[in-house]
Amino acid sequence: MTMSATTPADTDILLIDDDVRLCKLLTQYLSSEGYAVEAVHRGEEGAARAVGGTFGLVVLDVMLPRMDGFEVLRQIRAVSDLPVVMLTARGEEMNRIVGLELGADDYLAKPFSPRELVARIRAVLRRTSGVNAAEVTRDRIAIGDIEMDLGARRVRRAGERVHLTGVEFNLLAALVRSAGSVLSRERLSREVLGRRLLVHDRSLDMHVSNLRKKLGHQIGGDERIRSIRGVGYVYAATDDVAVRTGSEPAA
Repeated sequence: MTMSATTPADTDILLIDDDVRLCKLLTQYLSSEGYAVEAVHRGEEGAARAVGGTFGLVVLDVMLPRMDGFEVLRQIRAVSDLPVVMLTARGEEMNRIVGLELGADDYLAKPFSPRELVARIRAVLRRTSGVNAAEVTRDRIAIGDIEMDLGARRVRRAGERVHLTGVEFNLLAALVRSAGSVLSRERLSREVLGRRLLVHDRSLDMHVSNLRKKLGHQIGGDERIRSIRGVGYVYAATDDVAVRTGSEPAA
């Protein structure tokens, strides 16, 4: 899903949570921040509204009756790159890991303050909606078997389209722009996730893991995205690297 703007008033948010009282509270708060909010309380209905509506972002609780948040996320990701912020129980690290593996853009542990949720929403929207799209509309990066159209936010590997979430796209762009150089986890967290690196936060690592699965772990016999223990990540350097400008579509 491509959003046309990044201001709160231009964004419709779908809230999927079976806690009716919490939904009312968040709806009031998000509305006061300029967002248009629709709340649903069942996973089946939420999945249908997410894939059939015109929302800019979904706030999705993991613990839902009948169809849980993971299954809702699977159904969304099967057809859409709609940004998703997941709500998890505090201390449930495995739930956060699973959510990120399935393609969630970010997560927030309950209980949380509405102000923190708004901050996460804004950060996700900034990094998934192409804030500076006008500046990079015609730029393309080609490295090895990967070609990125930065304006259209499309990626091809060996000519085949690869569907990435907004966070995954931005992470890949940051890595390939600095191919051969190590990028610290702190820098990547700030540039890609829009926040400082937190202790025990594995969000970035899970997004890297997702990229490896989608793009393949190796390129030309080298590890595509190598982890540098205690430092960060580096994308494999090749002699075939180009940043092109032109109006023609990616191959």
